[in-house]
Amino acid sequence: SPMNRIFILLAILLAMIFSEITIAKIYKWTDDKGKVHFTDAPPNKENAEELNEQELARRIVSYKQVEVKFVPIDFGLNRQTNRLVMYSTTRCSYCAKARKYFAEKNIAYIEKNIDHSDGYHREFKQLGGKGVPLILAGKYQMSGFSQTRFDKVYATSGL
Repeated sequence: SPMNRIFILLAILLAMIFSEITIAKIYKWTDDKGKVHFTDAPPNKENAEELNEQELARRIVSYKQVEVKFVPIDFGLNRQTNRLVMYSTTRCSYCAKARKYFAEKNIAYIEKNIDHSDGYHREFKQLGGKGVPLILAGKYQMSGFSQTRFDKVYATSGL
């Protein structure tokens, strides 16, 4: 009957609409002039990176400048001020430099990768984190990483 055909067509149309919504993707790519673009359709470029919504929401920048501040409170995190802690992400180049430096100097630390843990991500935000690495050394909080600045903080941290 015509009514059944309309119902079937409507069901197929709705299924197609909702299937498109659930598979929407975001692509990040850089053009020939170095400008970064985010689009919902893949460009005709080989350097396009496919992002999912959760990853995009968690993207955190790496600090370009190092900032150190004294933090006498623990933000309700029950901070262990006798341990070196680094909040990091998987793709952070400064985090990789810090890891390498800590290994070379045999410096024990706890790494909290905010890409892999909602709990670590919440702690990071509670600490006012806007970029990585975020390093806690005693009562000091260091945003970013440089060997020289880290050495000064580490020497005065009592660790």
